[in-house]
Amino acid sequence: MILITDKAKEMLLQFQQKADDDIKRVLRVEIIGRGDKGFRYDLNLVDLQEKEESDIASEVDGMTVLIAERSAQYMEGATLDFVETLMGGGFQFENPNPMWVDDISVAVAEVIQTDVSPMVASHGGTVELLGVDGDKAVIAFGGGCQGCGMVDVTLKQGIEVVIREKVPSIKSIVDATDHEAGSNPFY
Repeated sequence: MILITDKAKEMLLQFQQKADDDIKRVLRVEIIGRGDKGFRYDLNLVDLQEKEESDIASEVDGMTVLIAERSAQYMEGATLDFVETLMGGGFQFENPNPMWVDDISVAVAEVIQTDVSPMVASHGGTVELLGVDGDKAVIAFGGGCQGCGMVDVTLKQGIEVVIREKVPSIKSIVDATDHEAGSNPFY
């Protein structure tokens, strides 16, 4: 499913060894968003006992890797590397997969990019498509929209109307934003 470079393996093993307990930790990968530069990932070393029921487990060169089920279709052929820079270093993926694999997600993402984003950008906000689940589009707000007192109006009278008009198979929009975590919202 995924590949791990020698440098990334070395660093993962170092992090596993730094844990001061006897728990066998494995790498868990989940795609948590998409941006201008590609997918955004959540990488964690977790206790194998913490495996979520839907996680897909695979062996990669003797290492157990858990991949969140909803991310698996976007991880085929991806390579995890550890890149060192002047500012330190970090893990990064080289992922050949398209941002969306189904036509409805592609259509909703395009509407968000061309119609919705310019609308909320005037208030310092952002909107990101997290995914499509049946006839529901799941989005997250950021910037000035995260924690904004007018976000429900923006969602129901603006974003939902535009998306449902341009992608009729979408019946509702779900806001998955943690509005409590926002700092300095516009309103």
